[in-house]
Amino acid sequence: MASGPTLEKAATNGIRTALGLGGLLSVILGILILVWPGKTAMVVAAIIAIYAIVAGLIYVGLGLFSVGKGGWARIGHIALGILFIIAGIIAFTNLGATTVWLAAFLGILVGIMWIIEGIVSLSTLGNAPSKGWTIFFAIVSLIAGVTLLFSPLWGAVVLWWLLGISAIVLGIIQIFRAFSFGKN
Repeated sequence: MASGPTLEKAATNGIRTALGLGGLLSVILGILILVWPGKTAMVVAAIIAIYAIVAGLIYVGLGLFSVGKGGWARIGHIALGILFIIAGIIAFTNLGATTVWLAAFLGILVGIMWIIEGIVSLSTLGNAPSKGWTIFFAIVSLIAGVTLLFSPLWGAVVLWWLLGISAIVLGIIQIFRAFSFGKN
């Protein structure tokens, strides 16, 4: 039977390994995003298309084999599954267009969220401990959100690059954490 210190050392080594591998994968992903931004975005679009097809098959299966559910629930699952499958197949037929559409969609979505975030921060101005920073944040958030709405693809490209840079930086930090974890 393993003793306390041996178990603790094994757990520490497991955590260190997980931190190191996670950091390494993050660095690799970040490098791939920066070196081949279009291709990595297309891989993400393909993963989403695969997910849609698999989810569609699961929904169709639920509709066909869930004998305890009512007729409308089963029909709804089958219809939803077919829609998911069709969406996945359409996405695969032109991954380039799907990638551009997803980028524009995400750019618009983030733009809307930043505008709402700016408005919400202004609405809390009365309770804000630092009114100057709250106003500054709101203005930056509103300008960034409107900018993304007018150029969602450009914004998505910038966000994609920021994701790649962040993945590399955070991955390197994670690797350093792996080497120092458990050493007091």
